[in-house]
Amino acid sequence: MMWWLVLVGVVIAVAVGRGLYTSLRSDQRGGLDPFTVGEPWRQFVQGATRSGNKLHQTIEGATAGPLKDRMESISSRLDEGLRETWEIARRGDQIDETIRRLDPTALRSKLADLEKRAVGTPTPDLAAAVTSVENQLESVRRLELESKKTADRLRLTQTRLDELVSRAAEVAVGAGDTDAYEHDVDDLVIELEALRQAVDETNRP
Repeated sequence: MMWWLVLVGVVIAVAVGRGLYTSLRSDQRGGLDPFTVGEPWRQFVQGATRSGNKLHQTIEGATAGPLKDRMESISSRLDEGLRETWEIARRGDQIDETIRRLDPTALRSKLADLEKRAVGTPTPDLAAAVTSVENQLESVRRLELESKKTADRLRLTQTRLDELVSRAAEVAVGAGDTDAYEHDVDDLVIELEALRQAVDETNRP
């Protein structure tokens, strides 16, 4: 009976060790923490993390040699794209937080009240207040549009990332065009870098 308990303990220890190893590898590849952002940004970070882990597992299982070395180099470039995804998600979440702080529902209610009062007793002060609230709502609309555009583009890049991960298995065994694969990885990373810079401009005061 004792040997059986020892065996169970060893199996559990190995499983825990593998889990910790995977977690550490994920942290080393960018420290992505999806639970620090809200939806839809969380699902993008989770998707990118899963794709990145799957890609590295594919490459780690490949036969040692120049092709594997090159794939590891390409995967390091793709890791940069995963970090860009994380930064974009963080900034997108910040945009959404700004929208929540502005409280568009309260602004619309305030605008309706001001407009009603302005109809009854129009004054320069009321007119100025109406204009101010309208400007705030316009800012909200711009931020909401930027948030949606960013989420839509991240959704598309996630699809492309999934495709690259699927192709990795083919390329890693020499059955795919490595040059074309590397080019497509670079294109995706460049697109993510450009998207992150665009979102940075939105968040800039």
